[in-house]
Amino acid sequence: MSLLSILTKSLLSDVALKALTKKTGLSSAKLKKLLPLAVPMLLKALTNNASSQSGLESLLGALTQHTNKKSLPEQIQDADTTDGGKILGHIFGADSHAALSSLAQQSDLNEQEVGSALSSITPALLSGLSAATSSGAKPGFDLSDGLDLGDVMAIFGGGAPSGGGLLGGLLGGGNKPAAGGLLGSLLGGNADEKDDSLNGTALLSALLSGKK
Repeated sequence: MSLLSILTKSLLSDVALKALTKKTGLSSAKLKKLLPLAVPMLLKALTNNASSQSGLESLLGALTQHTNKKSLPEQIQDADTTDGGKILGHIFGADSHAALSSLAQQSDLNEQEVGSALSSITPALLSGLSAATSSGAKPGFDLSDGLDLGDVMAIFGGGAPSGGGLLGGLLGGGNKPAAGGLLGSLLGGNADEKDDSLNGTALLSALLSGKK
């Protein structure tokens, strides 16, 4: 299971969708269309940022400020969307307008609605990445109440890329840095689970290597 799959399934769980619907006023149907498009684009942008030393250091610094261990629905409910908007701006950088415009066109939303939804999930996204690169998380998770960020944290575990378990499986696809443009084939295409810059493999590898 890739980081992309875990994050997408987490955000599309009933409890997370309910929280995001309440937070943004958007219907769950619209969010179900937006999120599978947005998550790989966010991962690709984060991977692109982490491919430079300065970008990697900046991202690692941001992760130290986002260590919320509440469930995903709680984090969405409590999200500071102003902070989330700033995070989103840092993630997409100069491509922010193009990214939001593309997502709006593909999901039948406007850019403001896309921005609202993504600003509500980006703080939790950083908390999840922070947990993924933490050495203190313990394995084991409970899916009885649906997959949420607590489960994601447990799934991620911790340690170096050579470690076993599910974290090792997440990193098993390789550790190549992101290549090509930021948006690439996502502008009008679907995410390829085998693309390391989209599925999270390259991002996790860069973050774990940067923490050594």
